[in-house]
Amino acid sequence: MVFSGARSSTLEGSLKYKNIFGHGDIWDSSLAYGCDNSGEVGLGLYLPRLRGRPSPFTSRLYLSTQDWLKFSSYRERALGVSLGVLLSKNHELGYTLAWRNLIDPTQMASRTIRRQIGHSLVSDLKYTFKVDERNSSLRPTRGYSFVSTSQIGGLVPDSRTLRFLRQEIDLKYAVPLGFYRSALNFGVSGGITFPWGSGYKSRASSVSERFFLGGNISPVCSLGGPSALWGFKTRGLGPNEPRREAEDDKSGDAYERDFVGGDVAVTAFADLSFDFPLRWFRERGIHGHVFACAGNMAELSGNKYRNFTAPKFMETFRSSVGAGIVLPTSLFRMELNYCHIVKKQEHDRAKSGFFLTFSTPSS
Repeated sequence: MVFSGARSSTLEGSLKYKNIFGHGDIWDSSLAYGCDNSGEVGLGLYLPRLRGRPSPFTSRLYLSTQDWLKFSSYRERALGVSLGVLLSKNHELGYTLAWRNLIDPTQMASRTIRRQIGHSLVSDLKYTFKVDERNSSLRPTRGYSFVSTSQIGGLVPDSRTLRFLRQEIDLKYAVPLGFYRSALNFGVSGGITFPWGSGYKSRASSVSERFFLGGNISPVCSLGGPSALWGFKTRGLGPNEPRREAEDDKSGDAYERDFVGGDVAVTAFADLSFDFPLRWFRERGIHGHVFACAGNMAELSGNKYRNFTAPKFMETFRSSVGAGIVLPTSLFRMELNYCHIVKKQEHDRAKSGFFLTFSTPSS
C-alpha cells in the first residue's frame, strides 16, 4: 500500500499472525520504504490483556533509517525496541530503548550537525493523555480533541545516553455552523524540549529530539504536537546554519543551509469546511475549505535561551492562507489546495502555488 506523508511517498507492507498462543495475541512483521531512501523493518506483538488486566500491551523491535541529507545533512539509523501499555481509554505509557547513529556521508554538514555526528543511546519514558471527542478524524464538524505528551530521556547510567525533557500539547475544536454542513475547525499546538543533567544550560539538545515544522500534511487530522504548516516544505523553516559548501539537489535547487530544528515550537490554524451545492460532490464527501495557519520555533539550548525574547519570537512568525478541495477516503485525506504565503523569513523554503497533499489520521 502506498501512502504520502510529510516528505515523500512510502511503500508499506505487513503480515499478521493472530492468536498463535490462544491469548488473543497478534504478531506482525512490517516493511516500509520511502522514495527518499528512508525505510524500516519491524517485528511487533499485541496482547489485549496484560497479566490478567484489560490493558492492551504492545512491543516492537525495529531497524530504521531516516534520510535527512537534503534538509539537514545527516542520515539517522536506529536499532531498538519499544514497549507500550494502554492504561485506560485516555492514558498510555511507553518506553523506548534504542541505539542511534547519525552520519554525514557528504562531509558538508553545518557546525551544529557535525557536533552531533556519532553514536548515542536512547532510553526514554513517555506518557500520553489523549481525549478525542470529534465526530470524525478526517472531516470533523463537531467536538474537540486534546493530546498531552510528556517524555523524559536518559534513564540508564551511560555517558552516551541522551538526557532530555520534552513536552507537547495539541488542542483542536470543531464548531458546526448550520449550513451546507459547514464547520469551523481551529487548533493550537506547542512543544518544548531541553537537556537535563550536569551542564544542561550550555549543552545543545539532540537534533533528533528537536521540533521541525512544515511538510505535506494537514493539521486538521494530525494530532500530537506542532508540525504542519501549509505551503512550507518539510524542515523548511526555523533555525538554520550554512553548510561547508553548496550542494545541488536532484531538482537543481541549491540548498546551502541546514535546518537544525528548534527547542520550542508553536503552531495554530483555522479551517472552514463546507459542502458544494452539487449533489454529486456531497454524495462522495468531496467538499471545499478555506484555511489559515501560522507557526514559529526557536532554539533555547546551548545558552541560546539568553537571546530569546517573546516580542522577537512573535515578530518572526510564519503564516499562510489558502483554499482548496478535499476528498476524504476511508484511509486518508487528499487535498488540492492553492496556498499563498503571507509571511516568511530569510532562507525559508516556502512558495505560493498549488499543492496536492495526502494525510492519514493520527492514531
